[in-house]
Amino acid sequence: MAFLQQASISTPVLEIGYEAAGERRPDSVPVILLHGFPYDVRAYDEVADVLAASGRYVLAPYLRGYGPTRFRDEGEAVIRSGQQAALGQDLLDFMDALGIERAVVAGYDWGGRAACIAAALWPERIAGLVTCGGYNIQDIASSGEPASPEFEYTYWYQYYFQSERGRRGLERNREELCNLLWRLWSPTWSAADAEFRASAPSLHNPDFVDVVIHSYRHRYALVDGDPRYQALEDALAAQPRIGVPTVILVSEADGVAGPSGAEDAEFFTGPCDIRSLPGIGHNVPQEAPAAFAEAVLSLS
Repeated sequence: MAFLQQASISTPVLEIGYEAAGERRPDSVPVILLHGFPYDVRAYDEVADVLAASGRYVLAPYLRGYGPTRFRDEGEAVIRSGQQAALGQDLLDFMDALGIERAVVAGYDWGGRAACIAAALWPERIAGLVTCGGYNIQDIASSGEPASPEFEYTYWYQYYFQSERGRRGLERNREELCNLLWRLWSPTWSAADAEFRASAPSLHNPDFVDVVIHSYRHRYALVDGDPRYQALEDALAAQPRIGVPTVILVSEADGVAGPSGAEDAEFFTGPCDIRSLPGIGHNVPQEAPAAFAEAVLSLS
């Protein structure tokens, strides 16, 4: 069944496409589900079924550069930014445009970063947080420090995207490259190839390549960000703590950077439940929809 409603909403920067399930009720806090790179809202089809059946109103926006979401200004001078502050602001703008005062937010990868940013900077708007991989706010000032070699090699695609060869590779071979990442990052998930086909069309958004390349260059301080987000970037540079009720999901078979999140407890000053998911890779909501939905329900 999954999402039965498709719509779009205008925000100051974007026309955001989104899908929804369930009915909005005044006595229930909405749930916003946020996908990552290189995925889309199809990651949440089964999660949405469970949440809607439990009486929750569920929304899943397409991030900037994905699916039907578009920049309102199509001019070449507009920065197709993928920086973290832009993702956080997009989430807040999405809530404002729909008149959502408070929500439970849940996400992974880029979507987990947007959710963490909203919870850290606007806690009055966030009733609860589900984050895969723990504290996802980037420490750009320390981005030049190497990780252990065991994990450094899994970041090959990030280094690839820092070159023009990588930009051209993403442009020309986006489906082959992104399908490879799905398989590498979820090594125990036998359905990766089949499920990728449903999400692949979202990667053909006209802004996808620009947004992705900017994201992976900005996080290493290799390009400037959009000036409109500088104040937010300054706030994020302080690595703000998160005080809202949180569930951290640790995917034990994550093929990029390995299991992470359990070591991030210091960043969470409110109630925080850390849950391990043995045998689950990077695409947590699609690989373990029941566990992901249960985490959301525990907060809403």
